Amino acid sequence: MKKIAIASICIAGLLGLSCGHSNDRYDVLILNGRIVDGTGDPWYYGDVGIRGDKIVAIGKLASASATRRIDASGKIVSPGFIDMLGQSGMSILVDNRAMSKISQGVTTEVTGEGGSVAPVNDRIRTEMAPYLEKYKLTVNWDDFEGYWRRFSSNKSAINLASFVGATQVRAYVVGYDERDPSPQELDQMKELVRDAMKQGALGVSSSLIYAPATYAKTQELIELAKAAAEYGGMYISHIRDEGDEGKEAEAIYEAADIARAAHCSVEIWHLKVAGYENWGKMPDVVRQIESLRREGIDMTADLYPYIASSNSLDATVPGWAHAGGRAKLLERLADKETREKIRAELTGSHAGLGVNFEGILIAQTFNPQLKEFEGKRLNEVAKAWNEDPYDALFDFILKDSSRTGKITFSMSEQDLRFAMGQNWVSFCSDANARATDGPLSEGKPHPRAYGAFVRAIGKYARDEKILTLEEAVRKMTSQPATRVGLKERGILKPGFYADVVVFDPETIADKATFEQPHQYAAGVENVFVNGQEVWEGGKWTGNLPGKPLMGPGYGR
Repeated sequence: MKKIAIASICIAGLLGLSCGHSNDRYDVLILNGRIVDGTGDPWYYGDVGIRGDKIVAIGKLASASATRRIDASGKIVSPGFIDMLGQSGMSILVDNRAMSKISQGVTTEVTGEGGSVAPVNDRIRTEMAPYLEKYKLTVNWDDFEGYWRRFSSNKSAINLASFVGATQVRAYVVGYDERDPSPQELDQMKELVRDAMKQGALGVSSSLIYAPATYAKTQELIELAKAAAEYGGMYISHIRDEGDEGKEAEAIYEAADIARAAHCSVEIWHLKVAGYENWGKMPDVVRQIESLRREGIDMTADLYPYIASSNSLDATVPGWAHAGGRAKLLERLADKETREKIRAELTGSHAGLGVNFEGILIAQTFNPQLKEFEGKRLNEVAKAWNEDPYDALFDFILKDSSRTGKITFSMSEQDLRFAMGQNWVSFCSDANARATDGPLSEGKPHPRAYGAFVRAIGKYARDEKILTLEEAVRKMTSQPATRVGLKERGILKPGFYADVVVFDPETIADKATFEQPHQYAAGVENVFVNGQEVWEGGKWTGNLPGKPLMGPGYGR
């Protein structure tokens, strides 16, 4: 009998696929597609069977019955895309459809760039007040456990996972002052990281070009990373410099030192070389990272496929001017003497070039009286106000209560393409979910919110052949899932969660532009999250099956 049983096992079963018996029944069958499974292996023809929230079969399944059958002839079937850095922790509570994400095939977002959704206290709530008031949000949680309850009750079209921010725990304990934490305060910060890890955080993150993160010294970050590493967490960072006068190398070494001391892996968020004077230096950056990897530092990176970055307009102002929080920054900008000090520092920065006002685009304003300048360059604002450009910069921050979003054109295509080709680089959007209608349809945000992932496939893989299709998909599925420890995600495989995308390889493309960013991607036809379809034929289905995805220390 044993011999007969062994002989009856089909070859597909030995490969982890299904033999597709005719008496099987599925909730969804995706038939006749070219399967790009997320591993980087070549595509193959096959069918995907979904039951409940899992993939239960891959093989020849046409004879099986199903509640829903999708003919994917001529289409690619792949795992749902994982955004290695998004910013939707708060915005998903404003609009849970996550339209700009699901429309381009994103099924999971990783968030928490230095700042994170938790922990929160009254000091942090006060600093967040303008955003909360604008979107009529109430922060009724204190820690990650409370946030996940809110997220689950609010529902979401996408899954969400988060790091705990080093900036967040610093603001919670120290506040926004430019000083070191006392030993007692540092111990409290470490306990907050441990609590976050036990409540599902993936690790600890930093965003070291923004105040108050800029005030943190390396040893402080090492101690926080050690606390995360106790629970299997990694360290991930928007490093301290991204190109200015060779300081990027120092910033990368700092990230490596933190990982080495904490005995954990490290990721560089949205790798770039910024500033015209630094263009062409990406090969040097890559060589440095590869050298560190040979030394045993588990360092990787991700990027968004655009040559412009995006953050807040006040990020142009030196870090020391932010000490004490938003209100203090506005006081300093209103003070003539301090303002001249800031101007002098900015004029002498960037290798003597000063601020490139033509390269800064106003993306979104909070003050409705400034809305006319959305989509305008900062030099155009100065001309309209008949002001010196530096005064226009300072006055704009003041008039918008330091809440303006900006886009900065600062990178080269050559550097972007070179970094994209490295096998240890994955993809992110560095953007919150948006929509063409509703409260998140305002302004002129960076088009990466709508197009990062389809742009990587359509422009850089299909059209420019910087990557193969299989490699592009790997970089947005299994690679990020493995990197941050998302279990049973990122590969089309029986037993894995049914996060699945069906797209047309000939028409997939980003439509969003800097001039007209609120445009959904083309070519993505069906998107499933945890077995439920959230996007079909260019429309949201009404389903909200997203889940919180927990890190390695959850429940310990």
